[in-house]
Amino acid sequence: MRRIALFALFVMATALPARADKDCQRMQVQVTALQGQIADMQRRSADSLTELQRLTALIAEQNALLQRALDDGRQQDEAILTSMRDLGDRVSRVIEQLDALRIAGNVAAPVAPGTALTETEGEGVIDPATGEVGAPVPAPRELYSQAYADFARGNYDLAIQGFTEYMTHYPDTDFTDNAQYWIGECLYGKKQYAEAVEAWNTLFRVYPSSDKLPDGRVKKGMALERLGRRSQALVEYRYVVDRYPTSPAARIARERLNP
Repeated sequence: MRRIALFALFVMATALPARADKDCQRMQVQVTALQGQIADMQRRSADSLTELQRLTALIAEQNALLQRALDDGRQQDEAILTSMRDLGDRVSRVIEQLDALRIAGNVAAPVAPGTALTETEGEGVIDPATGEVGAPVPAPRELYSQAYADFARGNYDLAIQGFTEYMTHYPDTDFTDNAQYWIGECLYGKKQYAEAVEAWNTLFRVYPSSDKLPDGRVKKGMALERLGRRSQALVEYRYVVDRYPTSPAARIARERLNP
């Protein structure tokens, strides 16, 4: 029995190292496989990172090109709008001049109560109190054209005087409301913005059907902005956009609403 026990112990002692060696080899194979998988994942991660960086750089480049194109387009649009605005102003002035020239000289000057008009328009008026003949009243064409010429040259005081005189002597012509509008423009040119607002308010009140209302509303808004009354100016711009959506003034109003 003792010999058998010793033999069994010997067999076990020799078997354990062999089994342990196989387990170690198996674990080594597994570790090597895991290391290979990790290395492969690291390579793919590095490749993905490189590709991501390349795509990011490409997107940044495309965004820069797009932004440059947008900036160029915006500058071109602004240049076009400025040119169109300048052209529109010139056309408006030419139309004003042509309209002034088109006014017939046969519109009689109004006669105040108690005043006798002895001659046709353009000639002197007799003052019934003194019997003296006053200065001749210019024909409407001449009076309006001269006032507008003074405005175009920046002689605002003379232009205001001329437009006021036109409205006094010819209150019912097609250009009486225009004269009131241009008085506002003259005051705006003199930087008398509060007075310009009042002049355009008079236009709205006295000539509610004037074709100068959209322009007057926009210019009133611009004058209000100059006075620091932006919220009131926005009301004028929205009014023009809602009431006269297809007018040139509406385009300017939209630009003012979205600077």
